[in-house]
Amino acid sequence: MVKYVDLNADSGESFGRYKLGNDEELFKYITSANIACGFHAGDPSIMRKTVRLAKDLGVAVGAHPGFPDLMGFGRRALEVTRSDLENYVLYQIGALEAMARAEGVELQHVKVHGALYNMAWTRRDYAEAIVNAIRLFNSKLILIVPQGSEMHKVAEEQGIKIAFEFFADRNYRSDGRLVPRSHPNALVLNINEAIERVIRAIDQGRVRSIEGIDIELSVHTVCIHGDSPHAIDLAKKLRERLEEAGIRVAPLRVFL
Repeated sequence: MVKYVDLNADSGESFGRYKLGNDEELFKYITSANIACGFHAGDPSIMRKTVRLAKDLGVAVGAHPGFPDLMGFGRRALEVTRSDLENYVLYQIGALEAMARAEGVELQHVKVHGALYNMAWTRRDYAEAIVNAIRLFNSKLILIVPQGSEMHKVAEEQGIKIAFEFFADRNYRSDGRLVPRSHPNALVLNINEAIERVIRAIDQGRVRSIEGIDIELSVHTVCIHGDSPHAIDLAKKLRERLEEAGIRVAPLRVFL
């Protein structure tokens, strides 16, 4: 049986005169792009430019909504009401949909950003707001989630298609959560180590936590952080290694 995996990256995170990441190079190796929608990063011109770039390179497009927090890059935990959060997510997906339509592109997925992703991992009210926004907007969109999270559970209950995500460049705790960025061992800095972890996660459904315990998981998509200093090198070598291992790299819509 042929194994498939998607490679995703957060993108379109420049803003005005400020450039972040190298989408032009990164998009040569990934298959799905999570495009910032103007709340934590990005702006209308960057959004449309990024959609156009994805179209030109055959990369699937998804919305990357986050908290309204440009100064904190969406990495600060915010307390908002469920109704406000639902509207934030609806607003951002709708904004990217407008740019996608202008370029003749169909949205494939949604992946929430930063602190919102981490909070909705365990908070049911946030997970419900996110999933309900997707259901109201377009119930055919795929929601990228951490396996076992509240987003995973609520999406299944609401009939929203999900893709389980693995982070190539982040370490895991024994409870299945990501090691916080404030921790000295949050990141996997060695590219070869990161690649071997991804291959093992796909082949064996396991990853070793920082406590030395194997965690069981499923992997549909692997995230590469575009603002990482080694993002391009990691994406290029990972894609090569996956193909050598007989694992087909393709957008989520191809195999989900």
